[in-house]
Amino acid sequence: MENYNCKTKYPVLLIHGMGFRDGKIGYWGRIPHMLSKWGADVYFGCQDANGSIESNCETLKKSLEKALAESSAEKINIIAHSKGGIEARYLISTLDMGGYIASLTTISTPHKGSRTMDKLIKLPKILLKAGSRVFDFFEGIGGDRNPDTYRCLEQLTTDFMKRFNEENPDNPYVFYQSFGFKMRNPLSDIFMSVPYIAVKFLNSQSDGLLVPDEVKWSNFRGVYTGTGNRGISHCDEVDMRRRPLSKKVPANEYEISDITEFYGKIVSELREKGL
Repeated sequence: MENYNCKTKYPVLLIHGMGFRDGKIGYWGRIPHMLSKWGADVYFGCQDANGSIESNCETLKKSLEKALAESSAEKINIIAHSKGGIEARYLISTLDMGGYIASLTTISTPHKGSRTMDKLIKLPKILLKAGSRVFDFFEGIGGDRNPDTYRCLEQLTTDFMKRFNEENPDNPYVFYQSFGFKMRNPLSDIFMSVPYIAVKFLNSQSDGLLVPDEVKWSNFRGVYTGTGNRGISHCDEVDMRRRPLSKKVPANEYEISDITEFYGKIVSELREKGL
């Protein structure tokens, strides 16, 4: 494994996506440990798993302020996965916290909404709301303070994100970059095989949930996948299995054999930019 210099000027705040929380199990797998090993100062967003953007950002603002106070830093570098990237943008623009944020790196964030979610949200509302209440109950037991699964689903549609993008333009003083990923086939990740097939039927190739066009935002760095026949799923992007994706050597810069190295490269590049 390559050794990266991740000792950035500003600490790194990791913001998770929907459905999981920061805790003992750890949403980010080996990633925080490896970034710390390479010199990064790492903090976590600690927002609800299924909270709305508005509710979660109240927590994120406190997490940001805590990280700044503990590190004595003037700013933070944010790395956000999935819905967490939308929340980070809301934090920067609507909550006017851009002055405390040096950079925002989004990993498979649905900046343009999900066309698959557009289909899902058209199901009978009574069924969706009933199912959402079940999720809210269990997320509440798990630790969510304000779970609102149905609102989360609404906030991932293309119509909502079109309005969101108009209301939350990029801050010119924050460095933005975005990344997309894709599975090579349904067997790339057995846990994501069913949603992958559904998304492919409705749209095109994806990471099991989102297609590349949906995650493109400022300074889009491209679409990454795994080495050999192995792709990278939405779960793989945050090291859910806590092990390398493959032993095969990457054939080009858009192939990854171990997701921790991908994050090491991101953070080392932020260091090189003086961030």
